[in-house]
Amino acid sequence: MSAVTPDPPLDPRDFRALFRRQAAAVAVVTAAAELPVGFTVTSLTSVSLHPPLVSFCIARVSSSWARMKRARYVAVHLLSDEQEDVARHFATPGIDRFADTRRWRTGPYGVPLLHDVLAWLVCRIVDRTPAGDHEIVLVEPFAGDYLDDGEPLLRHMGKYTAVARTAEVPAPRAGDGRDSFADLSKNGTRLDTKEFRH
Repeated sequence: MSAVTPDPPLDPRDFRALFRRQAAAVAVVTAAAELPVGFTVTSLTSVSLHPPLVSFCIARVSSSWARMKRARYVAVHLLSDEQEDVARHFATPGIDRFADTRRWRTGPYGVPLLHDVLAWLVCRIVDRTPAGDHEIVLVEPFAGDYLDDGEPLLRHMGKYTAVARTAEVPAPRAGDGRDSFADLSKNGTRLDTKEFRH
């Protein structure tokens, strides 16, 4: 029997180009360590409802990982489409991301809680799993809150973007042929996207 040669993995450049086409919610993870630590992620995933579990990924070469790997609790913040500056701030290396104390307050177990976010969770870390050049961090939320209004900040094709509600779109009349995806409406509004100008 001849040995089966495994298929080579996808080229990293192609892999990155492929996933740039996936729109992802933008979040900031914070933790209490010797000094507060925080970083921007687009890998946030709801894993389980019973019990509630959430995961995110962090590169092991990240300057935040040295402190994050010793943390026991984290806060996860979903950013609104008006918080691109927050996402950029927590993705900028070599700065004190918590120098402006007007942006955050101290939450349970000392974790920094950011102000005016779309939603936040305080979680206990239950597992860390190596995965390639990253760590998958599994956390269990035990406190949280959210705003009733607002749209999420997204990352798509290397840019920050958002879901925008357009003006009301009349419902198509039967037989007029307007059945494309762009014409589908819900509650009189159509979901569209917008890109922030830099």
